[in-house]
Amino acid sequence: MLRSWSLNLTITHTSGLAVYLQIAQQIIDEIQRGRLAPSTAMPGTRDLSEKLKVNRKTVVLAYDELIAQGWLTTQSRRGTFVSADLPNFTALESASQVNDKLASSSEDTTGAQTLYQTSSASTIDFNDGIPDTRLIPCDTLSRAFRHILLGPKKANKLGYGDPRGSIALRQAIATMLNMERGLNVDENKVCTTRGSQMGIFLAARVLTKHDDYVVVEDLSYPPAREAFQSCGAKILTVGQDKYGIDVVALEKLCRKYPIKAIYVTPHHQFPTTVIMTAERRLKLLMLAKKYDFTIVEDDYDHEFHFSHRPVFPLASTNHGDRVVYVGSLSKVLAPGLRVGYLVASKAFIDQCAHEVMLIDRQGNSITELAVAELMISGEIKRHIRRTFKIYNERRNVLMNLVNSQLSDFVNFDEPSGGLAFWLRLNHGININEIEKNALNKNVRILPGTLFSASSQEIHAIRLGFGSLDVKELTLGIRKLRDAFCEKG
Repeated sequence: MLRSWSLNLTITHTSGLAVYLQIAQQIIDEIQRGRLAPSTAMPGTRDLSEKLKVNRKTVVLAYDELIAQGWLTTQSRRGTFVSADLPNFTALESASQVNDKLASSSEDTTGAQTLYQTSSASTIDFNDGIPDTRLIPCDTLSRAFRHILLGPKKANKLGYGDPRGSIALRQAIATMLNMERGLNVDENKVCTTRGSQMGIFLAARVLTKHDDYVVVEDLSYPPAREAFQSCGAKILTVGQDKYGIDVVALEKLCRKYPIKAIYVTPHHQFPTTVIMTAERRLKLLMLAKKYDFTIVEDDYDHEFHFSHRPVFPLASTNHGDRVVYVGSLSKVLAPGLRVGYLVASKAFIDQCAHEVMLIDRQGNSITELAVAELMISGEIKRHIRRTFKIYNERRNVLMNLVNSQLSDFVNFDEPSGGLAFWLRLNHGININEIEKNALNKNVRILPGTLFSASSQEIHAIRLGFGSLDVKELTLGIRKLRDAFCEKG
């Protein structure tokens, strides 16, 4: 497509701001000035990178951030355009002024309060680590749905199917797990679910009877505990440290009670983000064999590991059918699509299929087939690579913000992966006060107490960043800093 104009941007390598953010901010500024009107075709990433003398990946990252924020849109085979849905910005403050205010750490509280009053009134939600649904490749997803719906009707795609899920999706999941996570399974050892929570519930239904003992960590995922409790299980808790679950304390419980199952999140412990060490993993597997219990391994965000290659799951070991593996594609695509899976022995999966028949007969066959097509074609993997870069940048931005804005109030260990931080409050800070102050500033945080099995007060915060762009993260941390400053 011919673009008859030149986009003149200035890159300052001494500004301290990432180059891709400089590009993104200046494009926003040009849109707000009216120079880039709605539906205007943007320069190609290769052309713009050559003009600016930067790596093409830098321009791609800038465009991805602007698409995520809604400033730009993409049209298949046509290119990138200024969003046609943008309002009239002539009366608004320029993006460069807004971002200068956000980036300035020396601005006084009065100025910050003024900025809050002129910005969006919607709450900035530092949730538990959900993905950004604005990053969904809607065009690609809609094409997959359209292809499935308009394909050969003799396949009876809208009829009743296998309660374990469509064979195409189960095969695609098995291939992905074998190739990328070290498992050795086929489609007969996979049951698709409506999200990972359903997988956990199915595991609880098959594994436990009334008054069976199930172990979870002191700090854990509340809906998982509740799933086992709803099946009549008695919940026991065990501590954890910077190496993962306390296996010494676990063995003491095993000697005292007939443990039926244990629920763990070894890859990125929920909520603390700690990675279970190899030593602890091996000890946990040994205890499962010695005391005859099943490990329910929830690998809820395997794809997002930023420091090094993701650690292989417990399910990749020779575990003798003592590991039930629960995963999800919701973090990769969108929670609303409700696509998860459970991996176990064929006998266990057959029992899960029986439970599915009692719950909802089967899943959404069209969604399953569309997702299978995206997996087989490589579209999901490409989407993961693209969003990985965005989430990694957001993680780095949040880490810098917490260090510069909140170091007087919190401390934390840099998480190797996942879409959330675990912030420990310094001594003497009242978490309930901070939560209330933050909510008054339209910022929602999740106190550590929410994840405690005993409802013990935990002086920590789980701070999710995946669903917030750089501007929202910056504003949210500024407001959170003010919430801390109001204490006492």
